[in-house]
Formats: sequence, C-alpha cells, structure tokens
Amino acid sequence: MKNVVNFLFEIGILAKTPRSGFHFLGTGDQSVSEHLLRTVFVGYSLASLSKDVDVDKVLKMCLFHDLAEARVSDLNYIHQKYVEKKEEIAINDLTETLPFGNDIKEILEEYEKRESKEAILAKDADNIEWILSLKEQFDTGNSKAKDWIDIAINRLKTEVGKKMGEEVVNTSSDDWWFSNKKDDWWVNRNRDK
Repeated sequence: MKNVVNFLFEIGILAKTPRSGFHFLGTGDQSVSEHLLRTVFVGYSLASLSKDVDVDKVLKMCLFHDLAEARVSDLNYIHQKYVEKKEEIAINDLTETLPFGNDIKEILEEYEKRESKEAILAKDADNIEWILSLKEQFDTGNSKAKDWIDIAINRLKTEVGKKMGEEVVNTSSDDWWFSNKKDDWWVNRNRDK
C-alpha cells in the first residue's frame, strides 16, 4: 500500500507542473493536471461518438498519457528538439513499484505506438485539449494563438477528431454560458425592474 500512496502523492506533482508551451505563446497557463482532466473529457466524448472503440481504454490512455511528466516535466516542442526526455525510464521506474503497474505500462505502450483506434483517438483528445486552450487564448486577445491552432488542427487523425477540432475553431470559448446575450437575465437577473 505504501507504493500506491507514494504514487498518489506523485500524481499531486502534476498539479504543480506547468505546461511549458504557454511560456512561448506569451499568455495563459495550465498545469499538467488541468490538461489531463480536460483531455479525459475530450477522449470520452470522441470515444462515445465513435464506433467499435473501447471507451475505458481511451479514458485510461487520456488519464495516463502525461504521467511521466511528474518526473521529467513538460517539455514543449522546442525543448524536445534539444533534450532527451527519458519518459520510458520514468514510467518503468514508477510502474515496477505498483501492483497495477503493468496495466499502466501496457496502456502507455499501446498509446505511444498509435496503432489502435483507441490510441489514435486518445492522441486526438490530447491535441484537441491543446486546441481548446489555444482557442481560449485567441478569444481573449492573443492573435499568435491562431497560428498555433492551425498547426495543431493538422495533427488530428480521426474524422470525429477533425470535426470536433473544426467546431472548436468556429465556436467562441464563452458560447457555453454567454451565447444568448440578448436574454433579459444579463440586464436584471430576473429581478423586478
């Protein structure tokens, strides 16, 4: 049980590990944990909209795909050009201590190969989460985010992922709560006038 508890403490480091791409973008911030949470929801959505897909496997891939970053940190594309990540060593060191370590290791190996439908969907979920984050930055005034969105959109592989990515680009990030700006609620919150 001690190793499991240590694993849970290690997961907490992901909430303190910043996603480094935002430094280059110039605005925004996000922890690896925040990224993982929304990636899980994106993955669930993609898998639920797809046929003949193991939804649980997609969820596990989305949940674990950046697990190594608790040990190696988040390395963006510039960092990755010059630094060797050694994520495989980090995952091996972690999973050999856990009674369910083989499950995590097998899920991550399948994810990294990108051969199964589930792995391809999970990677699309990872990219769509990044596109969502970029769209939020674009909508609040960072014009550079648009160039980054265009690159990330080109990474999407599945039809459902491409459709979702296109919808993200065409939807304002505040639309979910502020789409009916003419509603009287915004003026008087349904109070007597």
